[in-house]
Amino acid sequence: MYHIIVNPASRSGKGALLWSETIEPTLQEKNIPYEVYFSKKTGDVKSLCTQILEQHTEEPIRLILLGGDGTLNEALEGISDFNKVVIGYIPTGSSNDFARDVGIPRDPKEALEVILSSGKEQTLDLGKVTFEDNTSKFFAVSCGIGYDAATCEEVLRSKWKKVFNKLGMGKVIYLWIALKQLLTTKKVSCDITYPTGDFFSLHHMYFCVSMIHRYEGGGFMFCPQADATDGKLDLCIAGNLSKLGVLLALPSAFKGKHYKHQGIYGHKTPSLALKTSAPLWVHTDGEVSRKSQQITVTCEQGLLRIMVP
Repeated sequence: MYHIIVNPASRSGKGALLWSETIEPTLQEKNIPYEVYFSKKTGDVKSLCTQILEQHTEEPIRLILLGGDGTLNEALEGISDFNKVVIGYIPTGSSNDFARDVGIPRDPKEALEVILSSGKEQTLDLGKVTFEDNTSKFFAVSCGIGYDAATCEEVLRSKWKKVFNKLGMGKVIYLWIALKQLLTTKKVSCDITYPTGDFFSLHHMYFCVSMIHRYEGGGFMFCPQADATDGKLDLCIAGNLSKLGVLLALPSAFKGKHYKHQGIYGHKTPSLALKTSAPLWVHTDGEVSRKSQQITVTCEQGLLRIMVP
């Protein structure tokens, strides 16, 4: 039995159509038993995951998610016991950075075939960010504070996002807002403490992103050495350089070549504590809910069980 959560709004509103025209007919043709659930608003995926785990006792519970990185992120919040769940992922978002790194096909039918036929299960690390009030959130791909999170926040509330996504030009609105955010960002200092006791300080930080996988933001290879099975976070930190310097470094991040630029720093660590001189937006897998001035980020090794090619 497969429990399938569909985000109808994914892929610019085509998620429901992909389900009815591609995924459901394939399941019926193969006589695969399933139950399907549809999200309607933010928070539904989390609630549905909680409901499925409470109402079903089979182990493992085979949970298929049809949506983007944000759908996967929300599902993590609804899973109380990761040992009981194996996830199958059909990527239908605009970024799909998780699928890009894991090797899950972007084509929905091919992704479904991976789930139904490969039988290959892999355990991957998850990240966890904890805020000043001791609340926490998991992330599958990345957690960023500063400029990249502020860009995500404005993109998410932009009235133009859906328009450009429907035209297949989602990256245009993202790049435009990224440029706008860079021009208006204020100077904020940052102190980072590692579990070894080492201390890293920047008088002007643009962003610090903690990554489980190599890509974020629709293909930026911010951490080319990231390994989702090594129990460590890979960091990409930008600071102590001009705005022009950031602008010149960003395009090279698509190829993972940005560390050649002065002011771009990398590090690998199982955890870190970060404090800034002013509250900044924080994102988890591109989803933004709050600002924070102090966070702790940890790598939770081997927590996620997922079906892969």
